[in-house]
Amino acid sequence: MKAAAAFVFGALSAAVLSGQQAAPIQDNSFLLEEAYNQEEGVVQHITTFQRFRGGSWSATFTQEWPVPGQTHQLSYTVAWARVGGEEDFSEGIGDVALNYRYQLAGNGDAKFACAPRVSVLIPTGDSSRGLGSGSAGLQFDVAASTVLSSRFVAHTNLGSTWLPRAKNRRGDRAATLAWNAGQSVIWTALPTFNVLLETAWTHFENVLGPRRVGTAQAFFVSPGIRWAWNLPSGLQIVPGLAVPVGVGPSRADRAVFVYLSFEHAMWSPERP
Repeated sequence: MKAAAAFVFGALSAAVLSGQQAAPIQDNSFLLEEAYNQEEGVVQHITTFQRFRGGSWSATFTQEWPVPGQTHQLSYTVAWARVGGEEDFSEGIGDVALNYRYQLAGNGDAKFACAPRVSVLIPTGDSSRGLGSGSAGLQFDVAASTVLSSRFVAHTNLGSTWLPRAKNRRGDRAATLAWNAGQSVIWTALPTFNVLLETAWTHFENVLGPRRVGTAQAFFVSPGIRWAWNLPSGLQIVPGLAVPVGVGPSRADRAVFVYLSFEHAMWSPERP
């Protein structure tokens, strides 16, 4: 408890010292997405690490690019994971996602924003070792962000994932469908120090045999914190920490989630 208190105090102090007049934290949620595309000329690099009870872990790297302005955004996500127990595990690259997101309504300055996303999933992970789905697929998601007050912002996600030829470890194939929903509330304690409460639910299908699937669910509640260091060069560094806790169908699961983002300008926006 003393170590946790010291960590939070250090993070808060760093946020205050970074300067409240600099850019606030906005598009740095952990388990969910905000409905804010990257501004013209600004690129973001995001790394996450999540360790689960039992020794399994997963890491991702995402890079987001405006093309060339905020209306359209392209990104990709590469995953690396360790699955299984401490003595019997597999480790390697997971599936890759190529993402396109459209700023349908609003932006980072609006009271309400909405951004639908479509992703192409590439089966780069080894399904025989539990590291990938074994199938190319499509994922759809809609993110909506609402400013509730000067201190609170809410984010809502709804989506689905379709894998037409998912494969289990034995090599059996079947089409699978998953649905996801999420809701978060962000408290802006300071422009450069936020407290998050995220909830994420997934209903998904597993391949049991040839053309045969079973269903399962996962539900997590994840409290967390994030803070920002705004450097004179314009680089914004946002570290974060969360503790996803499984409830309901996931009540036996616990995890520690670490987040790190670098956001900076790559080119100057063209002016009319």
